[in-house]
Amino acid sequence: MNWEEIRKEFETSKITLKALADKHDIKIGTLKSRKSREGWSRDPTKKDATKKKKVATPEPVIESTDLTDKQELFCLYYIKYFNATKAYQKAYNCAYSTAMVEGHRHLRNPKIASEIERLKLERQQGIFLDAKDILQKYIDIAFADITDFVEFGKKEQPELRISDGEPLLDENGDQVMYSYSYVDFKESDEVDGTLITEVKKGKDGVSIKLADKMKALEMLTKYYDLLSENDKKRLQEEKLRHDMEMKQKEVELKQKEIESKNAPPETSDITQYLEALKGEIKDVFDDEE
Repeated sequence: MNWEEIRKEFETSKITLKALADKHDIKIGTLKSRKSREGWSRDPTKKDATKKKKVATPEPVIESTDLTDKQELFCLYYIKYFNATKAYQKAYNCAYSTAMVEGHRHLRNPKIASEIERLKLERQQGIFLDAKDILQKYIDIAFADITDFVEFGKKEQPELRISDGEPLLDENGDQVMYSYSYVDFKESDEVDGTLITEVKKGKDGVSIKLADKMKALEMLTKYYDLLSENDKKRLQEEKLRHDMEMKQKEVELKQKEIESKNAPPETSDITQYLEALKGEIKDVFDDEE
């Protein structure tokens, strides 16, 4: 895209911005942003001033002039995760199988590759991370769901005879099936590893620990006004669900406490005394008979 020629055409003709955008296949919003940032003008007396302004104005953090909105999102997610599949899933909200193919295809797009390199360079210069990035990370933590990391449920499998390992049949000759519960971890390139603080393998199997969800909810509550309407709604729903879970746990603990107080201790001195007393009473009645 030759922006110098486009600017010259605007400043030396009476063409409208919309017509200019259509002619060069540019989004009108991008063209307006460029015009405002570089101070395009049809007034010859301002040309020198605008040129100086162009030199002094730094490049913006995000500038995707030839990409669609979703392609821009893909670039941003890619430099966040450095994973083409996950970046495509995040940007396009599609199935993993589709993202595996299209994500790597996006990386082969010269315009996308160029934008990613530019964003990576800005990140290295320390000017990419801002308040929005930090806020987004808290959003990711607060709204993380266990199903983002594992799949679980029940499966059925044929039951086999112990003697020879052949399928077990019932009296009607039908295959005997049994169901079992399963938990499967998703592949590492399918999940956001930045939300996981620990992965360990012990005698009970593999377990993962996520970042502090409660801390993230508290942080988002402080900066509630900065959230989008959708994230505000999600935050309220998440807090309500968390409060309900806490109340449910309190009820369960209280119930266990009451049950433990009402249940007679099996090995206490009082129990032993009562048992002995029962024996003595029984002996008295037996003697009277």
